[in-house]
Formats: sequence, structure tokens, C-alpha cells
Amino acid sequence: MKNQFINPKQEFFAKILLSLWTILWCQVLNGVTIALAQDGNQGITQATTMVKGYFDTGCNLMYAIGAVIAIIGGVKTFQKWNAGEPDTAKVAASWFGSCIFLVVVATVIKSFFGL
Repeated sequence: MKNQFINPKQEFFAKILLSLWTILWCQVLNGVTIALAQDGNQGITQATTMVKGYFDTGCNLMYAIGAVIAIIGGVKTFQKWNAGEPDTAKVAASWFGSCIFLVVVATVIKSFFGL
């Protein structure tokens, strides 16, 4: 159903105006993108520096997560042991293994990348 209040001439000019507005904003956004762009080598160097700066904090976070997992695993294993369940050793080994995995992964990545 056509709009009764806009004649075809006004509709045509509205479409042209909308097209020009869209083209204008595309040009503005393209100019902003070009203005904010930087040299590829400089960007890679900056990203490498930032990642190296965050890596020690990330390793400490992994160690803290490992400590929390160890505490939770210890409590769960103790509960199973007190309940007399037969698969206590399996549960203890899986919790202990997950803690060791976190510590080993953080250490290996640290030594592999020389950080």
C-alpha cells in the first residue's frame, strides 16, 4: 500500500538524499579508518609488547586458579574418602592431575617463548 501523502517526485528525491547521506558517511568512516591506521610492523611490535606485559599476570592468575582447584579437589576427595566410596583414588588423581596440568602449561609456555 502506497503512502498517500508523498508523491512520486518527493519519494524519488528522498531516495537520492538517503543515498547521498549513506555515501557521505561511508567516506567519513573510511577517512577515520585510514587516519587511525598504523604501520604493520609497528602494530605487531606493539601487540607483542602488550602480550609480554600481560603474560606474567596471566601466569599468576593460572597459578591462583590451580590453587583454588587444588583446594576444591582436596575437599571433594576428603568427602569421598570419609563416605567410604571405592573410587576415591581415581577422583584424587584427576583433581591432582588438573592442578599439575595448569602449572606445567604455564611453565612450559613461559620457557618456550622465553618470557
